[in-house]
Amino acid sequence: MKSLLIIGWVWPEPNSSAAGSRMVQLIRLFQTLDYQVTFVSAANTSDHMIDLAALDVAAQEITLNCDSFDAFVSELAPDAVMYDRYMVEEQFGWRVAKNCPNALQILDTEDLQSLRNARHQAFKQDGHLDNTELNTELAIREVAAIYRCDLTIMISPVEIALLVEHYQVPASHLCYLPFLHDEEALSQPSLPYTQRDNFIVIGNFRHAPNWDSVLWLKQQIWPQIRQALPQAELHIYGAYPPKKATDLHCEKSGFLVKGWAEDAFEVMAKAKVCLAPLRFGAGIKGKLSDAMLCSTPSVTTAIGAEGMTTELGWAGEVAETVDGLAQAAIALYQNEDKWQIASELAERNRKLLFTSQPFVDQFSEQLTCIANQLTMHRQQNFIGLMLNHHSHKSTQYMSQWIAAKNQLIN
Repeated sequence: MKSLLIIGWVWPEPNSSAAGSRMVQLIRLFQTLDYQVTFVSAANTSDHMIDLAALDVAAQEITLNCDSFDAFVSELAPDAVMYDRYMVEEQFGWRVAKNCPNALQILDTEDLQSLRNARHQAFKQDGHLDNTELNTELAIREVAAIYRCDLTIMISPVEIALLVEHYQVPASHLCYLPFLHDEEALSQPSLPYTQRDNFIVIGNFRHAPNWDSVLWLKQQIWPQIRQALPQAELHIYGAYPPKKATDLHCEKSGFLVKGWAEDAFEVMAKAKVCLAPLRFGAGIKGKLSDAMLCSTPSVTTAIGAEGMTTELGWAGEVAETVDGLAQAAIALYQNEDKWQIASELAERNRKLLFTSQPFVDQFSEQLTCIANQLTMHRQQNFIGLMLNHHSHKSTQYMSQWIAAKNQLIN
């Protein structure tokens, strides 16, 4: 059996965020490919993290800027190492390269944080995204990490196109791996229109695009919907609700901040329409894939639908303006025939987008091919060779200086 070391930015919390659910999916994927998985992180543990032992995953806390990791990774001697986002690769990539030079190095981006940030900055200005916003220091760091790794897992085809066309990343170093679901999950029965009520919003409140969408709903979109549908309610779920979010709760207007959802699928499956008016962001959206899995029609923006559109159309409506979003939501909620068409389309789209086996087979083949020709694969990535030589040296010296300083303090 092969061994995989996953170095997490945080400990997985599948009930808190799509990123947490995604990490659990990746763990299970590697296990099906006959990897024994070890998960480590320098982050604080939390009450909401998943029980990794129950997944047959070994877990260990590690320390930033500490040589103890060198001894740990040398003893473990993993066949592959996966970094959970580019910041983790920056911290630990040089240590892995030094102690386990033959380990396959994989980066999981979740989404392109530099793209999400660029869109956020553009939104706060004039809404237009140009090469200036794309070529930020954050983008340089993130793309450099992609170049340094042997393979990068990408969740959105739109982001793969951006990396290949704008940043000139070799396509052979990228793998498209969307959310993965088995046949049972993709064929779940769903509640009919007559047994559903209310609108739903769901998403981690710590995620800036989610918080912005809640404010936009509160201030402009929901008042229009509520005026047309005075008995309807908007149920807002999300992990880590701050006081500024709970303060928005208003029984009179039906704007109900519910906070944590014990079972996201249960609340999604009971809702009539999912609202996701996202004005910036990146990757593909867990809330909207969940809506598809529950056959719940959704109203979102082009940013929300990005990476999850098919030739069949969107299972609901895509709009950009307050009036467009509100009217689309009202129409779906009121019109059972229109709702039924969208609900059935959600089931067809989810099978097109998320049927796991073809992606698992492709990923397995790509991993095997790279592992069998690792030296040649790296030699063909000259930019990666340069970055590994120079960038890791500067990171190494800074980390060693901090480690020495900490020893003196202790």
